[in-house]
Amino acid sequence: MFSRAALSASILALLVAAPAPAEEPPAAPPDVGPGAAAPPPAAPSPAAPARVRTRAPRDGAGAAAPSPADIIQSIRVEGNRRIEAGTVQSYMLLQPGDRFDPDRMDRSLKTLFATGLFSDVKIRRAGNTLVVQVAENPIVNRVAFEGNRALNDETLRPEVQLRSRSVYTPVQAESDRKRLLDLYAHHGRFAASVEPKIIRLPDNRVDVVYAINEGPATLISRISFVGNHTFGESTLRDVISSRETVWWNFLTSGDTYDPDRVNYDKELLRRFYLKSGYVDFEVVGANAELSPDRRSFFLTFTLREGERYRVGKVSVESKLRNVTGESLMKDVQLSPGDFYNGDAVERTVQKISTDVQNRGYAFVEVKPRIARNPAKHTVDLVFDVTEGPRVFVERIDIIGNTRTEDKVIRREFRLAEGDAFNAEAIRQSRQRLQDLGYFNNVRVTTNPGSLPDRAVITTTVEEKPTGELTLGGGYSTDVGALVNAGLRERNFIGTGIDASISGVLAQLESQIQLSMTDPYFLDRNLVAGFDLFDINNNNQIIAQYNEQRYGASLRLGYQISDHLRQSWTYSAVNRDVNNIATGASFYIFQSAGWSLLSQLGQTFSIDYRDSKVDPHSGFILRLGADYAGLGGDAQFVRTKIDGQYLIPLDYFTGNTAWGISVSGGIGRLFPEGHFTSIIDNFFLGGDNLRGFLDGGVGPHDPISADSLGGRLIWTESTELRYPLPVPSDLGLSGRAFVDLGGLQDFGPLVAGHPVVSNDGALRLGAGIGFSWKSPFGLINIDLADAVLKQHFDKTQVFRIGFGTKF
Repeated sequence: MFSRAALSASILALLVAAPAPAEEPPAAPPDVGPGAAAPPPAAPSPAAPARVRTRAPRDGAGAAAPSPADIIQSIRVEGNRRIEAGTVQSYMLLQPGDRFDPDRMDRSLKTLFATGLFSDVKIRRAGNTLVVQVAENPIVNRVAFEGNRALNDETLRPEVQLRSRSVYTPVQAESDRKRLLDLYAHHGRFAASVEPKIIRLPDNRVDVVYAINEGPATLISRISFVGNHTFGESTLRDVISSRETVWWNFLTSGDTYDPDRVNYDKELLRRFYLKSGYVDFEVVGANAELSPDRRSFFLTFTLREGERYRVGKVSVESKLRNVTGESLMKDVQLSPGDFYNGDAVERTVQKISTDVQNRGYAFVEVKPRIARNPAKHTVDLVFDVTEGPRVFVERIDIIGNTRTEDKVIRREFRLAEGDAFNAEAIRQSRQRLQDLGYFNNVRVTTNPGSLPDRAVITTTVEEKPTGELTLGGGYSTDVGALVNAGLRERNFIGTGIDASISGVLAQLESQIQLSMTDPYFLDRNLVAGFDLFDINNNNQIIAQYNEQRYGASLRLGYQISDHLRQSWTYSAVNRDVNNIATGASFYIFQSAGWSLLSQLGQTFSIDYRDSKVDPHSGFILRLGADYAGLGGDAQFVRTKIDGQYLIPLDYFTGNTAWGISVSGGIGRLFPEGHFTSIIDNFFLGGDNLRGFLDGGVGPHDPISADSLGGRLIWTESTELRYPLPVPSDLGLSGRAFVDLGGLQDFGPLVAGHPVVSNDGALRLGAGIGFSWKSPFGLINIDLADAVLKQHFDKTQVFRIGFGTKF
């Protein structure tokens, strides 16, 4: 056996003896005779620089040096006008000094085409020069749309990628065409066609015109359900947002097929069945079949209902210190024996979370657990309350506000960057943003931040028009036939300022008003605004006089908390009681002529409604007081308390359109002295007591029958709100109501001039009505009967009005 040293020496000897490979075979020696000495090898010239050559591979061993004729000496670019030659060369795989390689020339050709800058590229060889011939794609001058009616240019433009001053390519134009077709399909127009056309202009520019044939809307002609046993098809059609086409659906878009709406319908069905106790419910599929003429769809939902479950045991398990599960049971919205209700479970989670957070636990997690008992068809509920992960708000991102300023949105958030994450605060923030009325849709999502304990809140809004131009006419039982014109911007240049100017010319009233309100005056928690107005009222129907008011008012309010608000108003108003009939009441003649009202008022509000725009539950209470006497002619103190309590009936009906509203108020006028003008009194009837004419209830002159008003008023109204048997997206809702009220204490009487109905006797009106959220505004129609009335009261059976009180 060899030793390690001997083995190493042997390997080294073999390596030294191995011949080194020659780069090139030596040149053949000159022909010399035998015995002649070979010439010595030529030494390399010191002046010749070392150079690395590119050699073409040779079949077999080694490589051959290229001939100088195969080397690219230069590259010449032809046909380019905007694009520099150096830019063209930078995209190529061949450069001067390389050999002419057909494969790399072909790859360079493809690379230049792939840039999208050229409509044609040719590469050829001219001697030792590589010639690149290009034809540049044109530059887009402008992009236009023709033939679009259903979708305007502002809707279509974001969908196309070609822009002014961009490079036109047929591939991009075709891509834009497909995107436009997808957009039209999203809006239910599957028969639409789009053809991109170009208009060539000088300097290699083009106008791109998308010629559009929108075609008819593809409507839903039939909606069917398969697998439903508990609920009929008519009930389920009311649950979903898609609608079968009928003649009145020109007011809505629910009968237009939209895949996104169908997905939303699946979620609506799931929530409806879960709310009704069907825990195992599943939408197996939703199939939309296009008719052969591509004008309508047959929509079919396949359902698996499963069994209906009742609630078995309900418990709350808390793992928080000093918070027991028993103390949280009051927040549970379900009781044993009730049918399972998914909405009630969500409400319970929200209530428990809010309750625990109010006890000082910023990080809380409530998870409902359900345990099915298929044999008994019951579900046991356990709400686990634990301390959630400590997560803080890293950033609040706002997307989609193309017009509204960021600060207008951020100031509505109930939490700020750096605060502890709070799901209830996010829900409240979203509700406040919706209540602004600036957006069609508000979506707030939570995403992971840069660290595990950080969260990014992303708020996506969809702007909607906030400007209103009103030109029209109509009829109202308050003022008779009318024409009106107005201009209002509820989000003036995206700042949140509400500005308006309006005018009304009617049989019984004419007015012009200019108003402006800043909800965050000086970027602080202050609501400031002013009103300028001139109003003329014809009161001849209830009393034989007319009234004119013109003046101004200044308003300032502030939010004390999420539920408490106080506002102050100062008004300076010139009033004139004029056009008094000869046989009018003595007390009207006492108030004749001009008077100046200088009044300071305040209102304190306690608002616990779930929404300020469209409330469904909760209550609001307002306490107001006015003081007149800061100069002027009128001197009095007037107080008013009114409120509203909303009772949802979802639990009993399964429909949020059902509810009860109980409202009422009481007011008192305290004069400083004995005399007050008739126009400072309270009047009862109309909006505050349906079944009676505006101002037609209360103290009257027995001779002229003029309504005189009173100093003490009270009202109460109970109203049942319910859905009408029509699709909900028509905006129709019904109501049945009972109104109570009384008005008394006209004031000091003058001998020989008695006043009747001055005792505040109870009046009662009852009836039915409906509201229509029409494209022209809210329209209210009521039919009421004056059940309890007095001799001189003026009644009214039919009442129609525009707008609403809030």
